[in-house]
Amino acid sequence: MRIGITCGINYETTRIHCPRDYVEAVRGAGGIPWLLPLFSPLTEVPSPDEYLGGLDGLLLSGGEDVDPARFGEEPLPDLGKVSPERDAIELALARRAIEKDVPIFAICRGLQVLNVAVGGSLYQDIGSQVGGALQHRQTAPRWHPAHTVSVARETRLMDIVGQSRVAVNTVHHQAARELGTGMVIAARAPDGIIEAIECSDARFVIGVQWHPENMVATSPIMAALFRAFVDACRPKGREIR
Repeated sequence: MRIGITCGINYETTRIHCPRDYVEAVRGAGGIPWLLPLFSPLTEVPSPDEYLGGLDGLLLSGGEDVDPARFGEEPLPDLGKVSPERDAIELALARRAIEKDVPIFAICRGLQVLNVAVGGSLYQDIGSQVGGALQHRQTAPRWHPAHTVSVARETRLMDIVGQSRVAVNTVHHQAARELGTGMVIAARAPDGIIEAIECSDARFVIGVQWHPENMVATSPIMAALFRAFVDACRPKGREIR
């Protein structure tokens, strides 16, 4: 299964990048990682169908903040860096993948992109907008769990992880606020922050606010998430080994 992974860009060096942990997590689950580059605004950008052509699944990776203009808000003081090209490409990819029923696994920023793509909104900065919030930007190593999340019953996420509480890492300051069309909450942090969303009508559309790719070596649950995603990307009739 060929899994497209979205890439970020360093505007100072103009280098396109994708953390290796995404690549290794997809490969470890049986998929073939396929990096999806960003293009300069001066370049003719491929259409979503061109990007998705030949792919069996789409992984929306983590990275910069989503521009609040994408969900109808003005920027707050603690908004971080935004990437206009990345927002445009990923939002279009997410919408088209949903239309074509291409499996989506959305991670951290990816969850936020997924929610905005279907009409949802975000907290631009948890620390300034949510009273009593936990620390959502851990200083511990990224493989180390920082807090727990409560997984909702009768969700695809619960079917995969098999338990109601899961320990996760956390390196974000934006989060889903109002859910977009078709999305349901699959997990929350103890402070109420939405930590996972999914679309029950799709073959596989799950977004998690944590970074499972950093924990696959130490957490069987995180490895199971990638296996479930890659298995959902398998064309019908193809044997699972």
